[in-house]
Amino acid sequence: MTQRADRPATTVPTLSFDNVTKDFSTGTRALTGVSLDISRGEFVSIVGPSGCGKSTLLRLAAGLEEVSYGTLDVEADVTSFVFQDPTLLEWRTAQKNVELVGELAGVSPSERRRRASETLEMVGLGGFEEQHPRELSGGMRMRVSIARALVAEPQLALFDEPFGALDEITRLKMQTELQRLFQLKAFAALFITHSISEAVYLSSRVLVMSGRPGRIVDDITLPWSYPRPPELRYEPEFGRIAGHISQMLEVNA
Repeated sequence: MTQRADRPATTVPTLSFDNVTKDFSTGTRALTGVSLDISRGEFVSIVGPSGCGKSTLLRLAAGLEEVSYGTLDVEADVTSFVFQDPTLLEWRTAQKNVELVGELAGVSPSERRRRASETLEMVGLGGFEEQHPRELSGGMRMRVSIARALVAEPQLALFDEPFGALDEITRLKMQTELQRLFQLKAFAALFITHSISEAVYLSSRVLVMSGRPGRIVDDITLPWSYPRPPELRYEPEFGRIAGHISQMLEVNA
């Protein structure tokens, strides 16, 4: 299958795992010998069987867990994390939820209001700034969560199955929306998903992981440029690549 595209020698990866292994205190080995590089302007998705260490890999990248063996380098001043649940503060409006990042960073009130308003507009929520989470649909709440992640202009964005709880129609819309934001901001993205179709549609590369202890068994470069029309999902090449990934998951479960 297509392997990772060569990069210019001068490119410094935003995120780099070099032969990383992660052991927990219980004796469980979650990851073994994981090596990968992601640079700005790359959208990399990871698919793998449940329990293979996908979320552990993401937590390592976020600095929430420590590597047991190997080397992990992050060349990003700002890293953002988007969870499966929007994790919004129910007593704060959409505007105030997005402003929270600036508050914690000591940004002036006027500047954080400006940044939050612009970012909410960017994700299609202009006019909903004063709504509370309970007044928003599931897709709109996830847009607020993504706005909160992007308001600080991250060089690295980490996504842990952010669309997993959404209905299919909303999920497809959010995939298109995230693709647009990725084009606009050109951050380095690491995206965890159980959906092969979602991974193929969104990504410049898809990494396939084995069962626990997780290791990368395939690194597939997608042949399409951005933007990608929704109709791409019905093209023969899309189906062929999705089928290959499905086979790799079955063989390496």
